[in-house]
Amino acid sequence: MRIAMISEHASPLAVLGGEDAGGQNTHVAELSAALAAAGHDVKVYTRRDAVDLPVTVRAPDGYDVVHVPAGPAEPVAKDALLPHMKEFSGWLVEHWRGGDWTPEVIHAHFWMSGLAALAASRQTGVPVVQTYHALGTVKKRHQGVQDTSPARRISYERELGRAVDRVVAQCQDEVGELVRLGVPRSRMTVVPSGVNLTTFAPLGPAADREPDRPRVLTVGRLVERKGFQTVVRAMELVPQAECVIVGGPPAGLLETDPYARRLRALAETCGVADRVKLVGAVPREEMGRWYRSADLLVAAPWYEPFGLTPLEAMACGVPVVGTAVGGIKDTVVDGVTGDLLPARDPQALGTAIQRLLDDRIRRFGYATEALRRARRSYSWGTAAERLAELYGEVVAVRRPTRVVA
Repeated sequence: MRIAMISEHASPLAVLGGEDAGGQNTHVAELSAALAAAGHDVKVYTRRDAVDLPVTVRAPDGYDVVHVPAGPAEPVAKDALLPHMKEFSGWLVEHWRGGDWTPEVIHAHFWMSGLAALAASRQTGVPVVQTYHALGTVKKRHQGVQDTSPARRISYERELGRAVDRVVAQCQDEVGELVRLGVPRSRMTVVPSGVNLTTFAPLGPAADREPDRPRVLTVGRLVERKGFQTVVRAMELVPQAECVIVGGPPAGLLETDPYARRLRALAETCGVADRVKLVGAVPREEMGRWYRSADLLVAAPWYEPFGLTPLEAMACGVPVVGTAVGGIKDTVVDGVTGDLLPARDPQALGTAIQRLLDDRIRRFGYATEALRRARRSYSWGTAAERLAELYGEVVAVRRPTRVVA
């Protein structure tokens, strides 16, 4: 099957760790690779953000990345990309009509990609499947006046859910949000993100560490909602352990990163600066080394649409202490593969970390079940197989989509 992935701001070729480069980039890259490995013809369309980028790049995993000229050929914050989606969709239509490759199905990732995909679908008749990755209602609830989303984001997301051929939700929490938004439950299929079981496995090299000091690992983009400040405060209650934070800009640029500087200042205030280490961005292929070096992973976001890092840790046989938000409530089974706690509670987090570090048998049990769960339920091959079946269904129906108001 010929599959067009639309990921307007999140290129699968991007270096992870930047403000707008994280889970969606990984999701699109891994899903495209799994579909290509299953014999599908996959092209990922993402916005051109540098003048020297070729139109098409062949990814090592067997799919093409196509750089779409829409807006200036330079980095633009994703919340400022909406005015360029008309140009994006127009280029898609012209490219597909004038070339020798037209998709059988479009899978849009993020709401702005959905707008571009629907506009192109109206002119080409190609059905559209939508994955949101994050919802405006959730962002508004947690960020309030700090939310920089375009004013009509929530209404666009509602109309997208009613207009596309199928909505792919990543977890049960997202299903509930979409129903409250006004998207019919009958239009949704739940297909969670996967984890690369080759890259993330319990056997393999591990990053260096002090042999007698427990290691608490936390991973993600250096943005406030990921809860790193809560983790730093929690370390006051874990006096013997070190905390390693992986993510953000490259190590050489951490000194100039405002949030990294805030975290270091907070660590000084809390008296844990000697035990909190910021590593910066790490190439994806090296992340397994960091997971395998840890006694446990902490994932403490305020909200998380899905959350890949707990799955990656689980696939490496590492237990997770996480906040009971979003997709983490699906992937981490409380008391079986890890512990789930309320968000923004450093006291509860620190207590849970120390309790798990003190109980080696419990850690081993969590690690064993975490690995089993990751392998059984969350491979990218399984996700690709389920989505390929879904694509076949919408292609067979070819139901006309409604115009977004």
